[in-house]
Amino acid sequence: MHLLASVSSTYTDIVTSVFSSTIAAKVWLASIAFGLAIVQVSAGARIFEKQKNVIPLSPSAVAPIHRWSGRLAILFTLPVAFHCIFILGFQTNSPRVLAHSIVGSFVYGVIVVKLLMVHSRKYPGWSLPLAGGTLFAVLTTLWATSAAWYFTNVRVGF
Repeated sequence: MHLLASVSSTYTDIVTSVFSSTIAAKVWLASIAFGLAIVQVSAGARIFEKQKNVIPLSPSAVAPIHRWSGRLAILFTLPVAFHCIFILGFQTNSPRVLAHSIVGSFVYGVIVVKLLMVHSRKYPGWSLPLAGGTLFAVLTTLWATSAAWYFTNVRVGF
């Protein structure tokens, strides 16, 4: 337990050197990840020949944007997940927090499924967009039950 307390203290020191609090860091990093998820959905739709008029790039030009926005989104979720899992933990004190805790328990599993599907050709063509859409729905739910709630009920500050 002493090691976790030391890691938690180090985490707090790092994030409060940039943000006003660990919660502010969590909501801003989650918001960046959510913004990148919007890029992911848009780029993914263009790769599948949708949004030709909205994104006037070829699918091959959009593919690196899709890959890198996904990598960055996952990167930005890591400190958020650390904070949720090791500092706040699974909570049930309100319906919003309970929903957030339950959906948060599945997010990395959905990411893994989506990534496995990307690297396999054995699934039907509709399954990858479904996995990507599911991941976007999970991230949207997590953002809405945490960062969006914080921005509308607590503060918008950095």
